[in-house]
Amino acid sequence: MSNIKSITEKIRNSERILTSEAAYLWTSASDKELKALATMVKSRWHAPLSGTYLIMAILNYTNICVAKCDYCAFYRLPHQDGTYLLTFKQICDRIDACLDLEGTLVAFNGGFHPKLKIQDYAELFSQIREKYQDKIEFFGMTVAEFMFACKVSKVSYDDGAKLLASLGSNWVTGGGAEVLEDNFRMRHSPGKFKVQDYYKAQKSILDNGLGSTATMVIGFDETLDERLTHLHSLRQFQDQQIKENKPTLPSFLCWTYKPYNTELAGEELDTQSYLRWLAVCRIYLDNIETIRTSVLTKNEEALLGLEYGANDFDLPTEDEVTEKAGATISKDFESILDFGRNRGLEITHRGVFSHEPKYPVDQKGFYVPSIRSKEGSKETSKFIQK
Repeated sequence: MSNIKSITEKIRNSERILTSEAAYLWTSASDKELKALATMVKSRWHAPLSGTYLIMAILNYTNICVAKCDYCAFYRLPHQDGTYLLTFKQICDRIDACLDLEGTLVAFNGGFHPKLKIQDYAELFSQIREKYQDKIEFFGMTVAEFMFACKVSKVSYDDGAKLLASLGSNWVTGGGAEVLEDNFRMRHSPGKFKVQDYYKAQKSILDNGLGSTATMVIGFDETLDERLTHLHSLRQFQDQQIKENKPTLPSFLCWTYKPYNTELAGEELDTQSYLRWLAVCRIYLDNIETIRTSVLTKNEEALLGLEYGANDFDLPTEDEVTEKAGATISKDFESILDFGRNRGLEITHRGVFSHEPKYPVDQKGFYVPSIRSKEGSKETSKFIQK
């Protein structure tokens, strides 16, 4: 039977906790206990009161999407009014705006556009790489978009990943995961993907030389069991990559559902519940070095997550997807950073994660810190603008 004393002893000895123990921590541990245990796990890799950040834009290049997820306020079906697909110049203007704010990363996020093939994405990202070289890194697309583009193009995930990598992409990130549990997905995004297929695609991405990340969104109507299924499958996936000596996921980002202007609607998850779940994630995901907290959905209070096991965050300059659903973005970055600094947190700017993360393991089986800044971009192929 779980109790806080036995779980604390496990964590102190760098032992892995069970899923049932994670459930106990969520339902029965106090905020103070969760905070202490998450900090204990964080301390295996990072100073307890430390945090790193970067400035980045989430660039939404199209709002045309046929997935029809009920939690999305952003998408438009192809026949509806108000659809758009940005031109290359418009995309570059948005990248330049991020650079003007000292941004170092742009993450592309659109939807399931039925007419865009994987070749179209690969050529776009090749052209961006050629234009910007190492001035800025970019996350080319999400795993969910990658899966759809490969299916529309009738190519395998392996071939799709190889194509992106050959034309200069470094990343296909873990966005579009939400809650990785099939019952949840059937309720809210039946047109998107099955969980097993998601991990198949992510494995192809990693094994073919691209980097990826882990993500999760909470605060819909998901059950605790569904949340824990997500964490368990993620930890198993990372374990398998380690076992096969294959590239792993360097980071996990959790954020909260914004319910405004969506079909699903509902109430927004409060900050303290979010912080408690961040702590559970840090404790349970013992094979992921970096746990990220979400300024995009929790504003400056997200920095409290650095006290609940997180060690990293973005300062976003834009993201129409979450803004349509009620997120507010402040570009007064110093004010946000001061919120954390005034609590005694040591916050520093960082580079972009290596896109080929391979971490050494210590004698107890836990990763040793191995994040480094980007050292340059791959050579890119020529792209003739359409």
